[in-house]
Amino acid sequence: MKIDVFDDEPSEIRKERRGIQSVEVGGQLLVALVDEGAPMLLRDLAVKAGMTSAKAHPYLVSFGNIGLIQQDPVTGRYELGPFALQMGLISLQLLDPVKIAIPEIAKLSEQIGHTVAIALLGNNGPTIVHLNESRQAVHVKMRTGTVVSIQTTATGRVFSAYLPAKLVERLSAREVADAFGGVQPNRKKMDKDREHLLAEVRRHGMARSVGEPTAGINALSAPVFDHAGNIVLALTVIGPSGALDPAWNGEAAQKLKECAARISERMGYRH
Repeated sequence: MKIDVFDDEPSEIRKERRGIQSVEVGGQLLVALVDEGAPMLLRDLAVKAGMTSAKAHPYLVSFGNIGLIQQDPVTGRYELGPFALQMGLISLQLLDPVKIAIPEIAKLSEQIGHTVAIALLGNNGPTIVHLNESRQAVHVKMRTGTVVSIQTTATGRVFSAYLPAKLVERLSAREVADAFGGVQPNRKKMDKDREHLLAEVRRHGMARSVGEPTAGINALSAPVFDHAGNIVLALTVIGPSGALDPAWNGEAAQKLKECAARISERMGYRH
C-alpha cells in the first residue's frame, strides 16, 4: 500500500507542494547550462534540455530579465548570469562540509557495518572531528580530537596526496623529527617510498592501510573536495583485518568512494 507522507497535512498545503510545472520545465535549461559548464547556442541548449528552440526561447528571455542567464551579444551564446553566480556564492558560503558529511557516514556505517571517521586538516595534522562507531568493536586509540599520522595512516595519505606539496613536506618533517628524536633517518628513501604510496592514492582515488600503523586493523580513506577542487575532508572506514576487506574494488571501498563523491557534489565539486 502506498502511503503519502503528507496525508496528515491539510489539503491546501498538499496542493502547494505540487509546485509550478512551467518553472520546473524551464529549470531544465539552467540544469543543462550547469551540466555543460560552458556558454551554449540556443539550439544546443534546447536539445540538451529536451525541448525545441521555440519553447526554450521565452524561458531564456525571462531568465535573462532577472539575471539568471545572459547572452553574449557577439556569439549569441547563453551562459549563467550575475544573479545565478551570486546565488551560487552565497550557497557555497553557507555550506558546512562536516554537517553535510555526518548523516552520510551514518548511512555508510550502517551499510558496511564498520566504524567511519571524518577528519579535517588541523594545525598539527589530520584530526578526527567525528566518529560513527559500529557495533563491531575496534581496538584502536581513536576519538574526536585525535591527530593521526600524515604518513602512516590511510587518512594521512589521502591528505598528503591532495594537499600542496610544501604543506605536506612541513607536516611530514615535523612528524619525522618527533618520531626519530633528532636522529636523521634516510630521508631520500622515505621520500621515494612516500611518492610511490601517494601515486597509488591518486590512481585509485583513495588510500588504504593494511595492518598498520595498528596491527590487526585495516582502513580505507577517501577525499572530499570543495567547489575549487581543494580537499576539505577525509572519510575513513576502520575495521578488524579479518572483517574489513581492503581491496580497491571491494564493497567497502566502492561504497566509501560513492559516499565521498556525494558529499563532494554537495560542496559544488565537479570532477
